[in-house]
Amino acid sequence: MARKMLIDGELDKPIEEETHYDFDLFVIGAGSGGVRASRFSAQYGAKVGICELPFHPISSEVIGGVGGTCVIRGCVPKKILVYGASFGPELEDARNYGWELNEKIDFNWKKLLHKKTEEIVRLNGIYKRLLSNAGVKLFEGEGRVVGPNEVELIQLDGTKISYSAKHILIATGSRAQRPAIPGQELAITSDEALSLEELPKRAVILGGGYIAVEFASIWRGMGATVDLFYRKELPLRGFDDEMRAVVARNLEGRGINLHPGTTLTELVKTEDGIKVRTDHGEEIVADVVLFATGRAPNTKRLNLESVGVELDRTGALKVDDYSRTNIPSIWAIGDATNRMNLTPVALMEGTCFAKTVFGGQPTAPDYGHIPCAVFCIPSLSVVGLSEEQALENANGDVLVFTSTFNPMKNTVSGRQEKSIMKLVVDAETDKVLGASMCGPDAPEIMQGIAIALKCGATKAQFDSTVGIHPSAAEEFVTMRSVTRRIPARKPKTSL
Repeated sequence: MARKMLIDGELDKPIEEETHYDFDLFVIGAGSGGVRASRFSAQYGAKVGICELPFHPISSEVIGGVGGTCVIRGCVPKKILVYGASFGPELEDARNYGWELNEKIDFNWKKLLHKKTEEIVRLNGIYKRLLSNAGVKLFEGEGRVVGPNEVELIQLDGTKISYSAKHILIATGSRAQRPAIPGQELAITSDEALSLEELPKRAVILGGGYIAVEFASIWRGMGATVDLFYRKELPLRGFDDEMRAVVARNLEGRGINLHPGTTLTELVKTEDGIKVRTDHGEEIVADVVLFATGRAPNTKRLNLESVGVELDRTGALKVDDYSRTNIPSIWAIGDATNRMNLTPVALMEGTCFAKTVFGGQPTAPDYGHIPCAVFCIPSLSVVGLSEEQALENANGDVLVFTSTFNPMKNTVSGRQEKSIMKLVVDAETDKVLGASMCGPDAPEIMQGIAIALKCGATKAQFDSTVGIHPSAAEEFVTMRSVTRRIPARKPKTSL
């Protein structure tokens, strides 16, 4: 029986009556989303090809690697460094638990760097095997779109070869951006920060997002002096303001120097390092300056506009609810679309794409109740609405429940660092709209909370759940008293 594929929401004619293509699907970009879409499409019976740039820990326009940003130069190596940075303070805390340690504890950066690289090489191999085992044909080289159904592959020796495909999927992710200031070439991005040959003793970081606060925690945990500059009053714009303030307080408590409302204006190379000048007239000398000022869709070299694919002002591909561009045969997922730029979201989009196009199950990605985490030390994790978002969207009063406490581990170690948990509730329906936590193991706890919110849990259901004792997580089911009740901003209407 001929396999059928979805076109414009309807099953098209059997394949034997159609134009012959080299592939049913050709994917440009073998990161998390591209690999997921390829494998699942192949499982539905599609003939799939995928291309990716050659592997290297530090990306460029002509270097990448199967596994993409998350696996090679993002989430995974970053988390390994976070683990590494956590041991320093943990060893200090261990003294009050009876561990007799030498006064000086040495840290070997090169050893950790070597182990990190070993791990990403291992994962790169695993991703290649996943594609092979699924029957996906992998090509190494740079792909570009030259027609609605044609991809050109520039091979490693510079030769070009073209393939036709019924569907083309763009999954090329995003690239780190650098602000246009004098001396910007002296700075590094997160790519290079994950592969520095020497651990900096003095680090300056520009930015207030995930990457900035995570690297501030990493380098500080490894003993460096860290100065963090960002334009807003608090880091992590877009997160719950109360939690942002807690993160800032914890960063300072760990010895990171915060410079809110400040940006960099110039970098100058000196004999002693890199001199950093700010818009407030300050000057600081650092060994390393990290620009963590955002990422942009990696689409410049794909030749999309010449084929007629619509891009937004950031270079992201414009897509519909099913990840389809204005060209019916061309689709896009992940950071290249600049929707919600998280690895698990790209995985979801890849899954939905395969179901829609090859599984006969039109499925739009669901962006509701997606949990996320910032792996600063200690970590922040959230799901659902922040207090500010709840107030903006609510038609009735909003109830806020909070719990601030000293984690049990800290009571013995003596570390002065409190955890905070928060629930935002719709007063009229009792539905939990959002949850936040800043403290040890926050992401591990929040994943379970996300399931509850996805299922529409009420505060009463949280309250009726028996907690695990002693644990930090049980605080989420023991917050009985309302911290504050905030009246609705929107007047009720019967219209």
